[in-house]
Amino acid sequence: MTISTVGIIGAGTMGNGIAQACAVSGIAVVMVDVSDAAVQKGIATVTGSLDRLIKKDKITEADKAAALARIKGSTNYDDLKAAQLVIEAATENHELKNKILKQVDALIAPEVILATNTSSISITQLAAVTGRADRFVGMHFFNPVPMMALVEIIRGLQTSDATHAAVKALAERLGKTPITVKNAPGFVVNRILVPMINEAFFVLAEGLATPEDIDAGMKLGCNQPIGPLALADMVGLDVCLAVMEVYLKEFGDSKYRACPLLKEYVAAGRLGRKTGRGVYSY
Repeated sequence: MTISTVGIIGAGTMGNGIAQACAVSGIAVVMVDVSDAAVQKGIATVTGSLDRLIKKDKITEADKAAALARIKGSTNYDDLKAAQLVIEAATENHELKNKILKQVDALIAPEVILATNTSSISITQLAAVTGRADRFVGMHFFNPVPMMALVEIIRGLQTSDATHAAVKALAERLGKTPITVKNAPGFVVNRILVPMINEAFFVLAEGLATPEDIDAGMKLGCNQPIGPLALADMVGLDVCLAVMEVYLKEFGDSKYRACPLLKEYVAAGRLGRKTGRGVYSY
């Protein structure tokens, strides 16, 4: 299957990032959200991002104009009928995603591939609410989408080889490096990353080192661009805690228990950058 138009549901951080990656790569995009204000905000974000690339001499004004011309913003799901692939990039909420996927599944042609950009919800479960489990797949992009090279392609229990191959080829067209993952909580990256962040909180709670020294150790000793505690503040401590609680429930293994200090910070409302204070003050 040749994918010439991609439909994207959600014009937020992930949706507009995916839209930009597609448009810059010469693929037409239909980006749908619930309100015109949300759609316009998404397009404004893409415009600003492209302007920054011009300043860095990565693209020209003509490239920017061509990319923006490929993005059609809409509040009408009917416009998704033009796409050969639809990517759902709504908020990480199971009920909301189920509702959207049911609605879109009933609307688009049977051969169209339906993908979800979830970072934690079971692909097999989401596929089950559609009538196309064989043409349903996870495409987990990383934030910020235009900069991050990785896409996790997650196969549900019934995802076909043809669907996997088409989505993998698309990711490569976008200049991304895809990795193929079986369906399991956290997939690959977050499965390893979030427990590492949780372990950093145990190290902090035990008083083994200061937050600054823990982060410096991981940056300099493991060549990470940002330390695990600073990363937790960026992601949101409440998000880290929620992910650990999902792992504990799904795997039933005590190694996924959340650090009590992480729970304490969340209870105190110290959620990281978004509240002005987490491990660090902002």
